[in-house]
Amino acid sequence: MKTIHFLYFVLMITTSCAQTNNPEVMPLYPNGVPGALGQEEKDMPKLYYYGSESAKPGPAVVICPGGGYEHLAMEKEGFKMAKWFNTFGMSAIVLQYRLGGDGYKHPIPLEDVKMAMRTVRSKAKEWNLDEDKIGVMGFSAGGHLASTLATHWDAGVKGSDDLLAISSKPNFAILGYPVITLKDGFTHKGSRRALLGDQPDSTLVSSLSNETQVTNQTPPTFLFHTYEDGSVPVQNSLQFYAAMVKAGVPGELHVYQKGGHGLGFGPGESSYHTWRITCEQWLRNIQIIE
Repeated sequence: MKTIHFLYFVLMITTSCAQTNNPEVMPLYPNGVPGALGQEEKDMPKLYYYGSESAKPGPAVVICPGGGYEHLAMEKEGFKMAKWFNTFGMSAIVLQYRLGGDGYKHPIPLEDVKMAMRTVRSKAKEWNLDEDKIGVMGFSAGGHLASTLATHWDAGVKGSDDLLAISSKPNFAILGYPVITLKDGFTHKGSRRALLGDQPDSTLVSSLSNETQVTNQTPPTFLFHTYEDGSVPVQNSLQFYAAMVKAGVPGELHVYQKGGHGLGFGPGESSYHTWRITCEQWLRNIQIIE
């Protein structure tokens, strides 16, 4: 226990040292938002760029905060995570995507995260990034969005302008207590309702139950969840990881006994908070970071 508490203390100090980082904020669609329902903050998706100070082109991650497709936990599951990635030389981009609860049903959130991935790749030279080491991270419903990108990416839209022609495929994925399935039994019904409405088409439900969409082209994925999660059952991560194994997709799954849902970094009194130590080591193991 002393070792765990010491590691937690070190992580808190490291994270707090990165708290001074101020992001560069930019519109996701600088030339006008396609399908916008208004001109309010909720209608204007944004990117918050936290750059690293790496001397050579380095990795980056697009972060999708959770919130049931109704709101976004931007601080706990966005900005704090971005600052943490900065502490070991990764750039991070927090995505403020449009929400089903605000009238932006599927495929709008997916289009937003695809555009975020394309935008980050397009800025590889400007931001000193390695365009082959750009991944996606998501929590809860943001984990559903991130897993949707990991299983529904495209190689670029042929005949489109320069930005849309760029691949939206992430090079890796990190999913924290994610909503994976939209099928009855283990789904988070609030997320499904917000994204697809009260009576969603069964074909769409199947397509967006991402445990059914994993192929050998799905990127390496790191998942973490808690056994006690009463909002998004752990079976969501278990099913996705089982599909990864079947398809030959490398990755890791970590299930912690204690803890509920929406923990972010998590409390220090359980083993859950050590996910970030393991995650950082995994990124080294797959050669995203040195």
